[in-house]
Amino acid sequence: MPLLDALGRPLEALRISVTDRCNLRCTYCMPRSAFANHAFLAPSRLLTFDEIEHLARIFISLGVRKIRLTGGEPLLRPGIVDLIRQLAPLPVELALSTNALLLRGQAAALREAGLQRLNISLDAIENEVFGVMNGLGVSTENVLAGIDEALARGFSLKLNMVVQRGVNEAQVLPMARHFAARKIPLRFIEFMDVGNNNRWDRAQVFSGADALEVLRGDFDLVPVAGPASETERRFRCTRTGAQFGFVNSVTAPFCRDCNRLRLSADGKLFTCLFARTGHDLGGLVRTGTVEEKIAAVIRAVWTGREDRYSELRATVPATESKVEMSYIGG
Repeated sequence: MPLLDALGRPLEALRISVTDRCNLRCTYCMPRSAFANHAFLAPSRLLTFDEIEHLARIFISLGVRKIRLTGGEPLLRPGIVDLIRQLAPLPVELALSTNALLLRGQAAALREAGLQRLNISLDAIENEVFGVMNGLGVSTENVLAGIDEALARGFSLKLNMVVQRGVNEAQVLPMARHFAARKIPLRFIEFMDVGNNNRWDRAQVFSGADALEVLRGDFDLVPVAGPASETERRFRCTRTGAQFGFVNSVTAPFCRDCNRLRLSADGKLFTCLFARTGHDLGGLVRTGTVEEKIAAVIRAVWTGREDRYSELRATVPATESKVEMSYIGG
């Protein structure tokens, strides 16, 4: 019997952040001006790999069937391959989110350790636009090399592109053409008001409908049905088989289908990407709390969950503080 929250949503997915550090300063996540003097978590505060595995097993016993490792940038965490090796045997679909800057040097080891799927963030194919989006002027060279290496190693890939009107919307079609030719699914994500520092303005939202309209000029697209719990609307090109997804969190909220929890790198459990506070599982683990007690805490958190921020966005004060995405993972 699945574990249901207060709105009848089953617990199925868990995002585990392994670090709050990142090697980019993307404007919609960790804008350079806001994070120049940011106090990142000390290594001693991060969950150890054994603690992550211990908690993962408890979540799986409660119904979780998908785990994705996130950050920050998870490939910055020393020994990340060892963590993959620990988690890969568990009865769960294991994936990792990355900006792929460090992927070329680690793809082989990650694959050999048992990782099968990667979600890669790339917001432009042209260097100048990508440099603006990533906040540091970094080029696409290492990212594209990492993607090629991941393909060569047999990874299942998805590409994610955050689209911001007035910044990178002209990259929608070039990105689609580039990755359709490589048979890599590409998802377009609406610019969201995550965290407290990205100066979100609804006028800068380039909607999924806008992106779809742009693609229709080149691609003969038809909708593809997916699981009810999917956050994306999926389409396929009838001529080439190219696949595209649209994550329309702002213009078409999917809160009623959200089946995921997020665990921060220091063990705080969050019930929503836009949450204000978390529940301290790391502290329970480190004080020797028995597994049954931790499971009971998680069960209580989930069954009491009512989050639907994206549905209620218009009624939430703009000054209300939210957890940073780099801390809990996207």
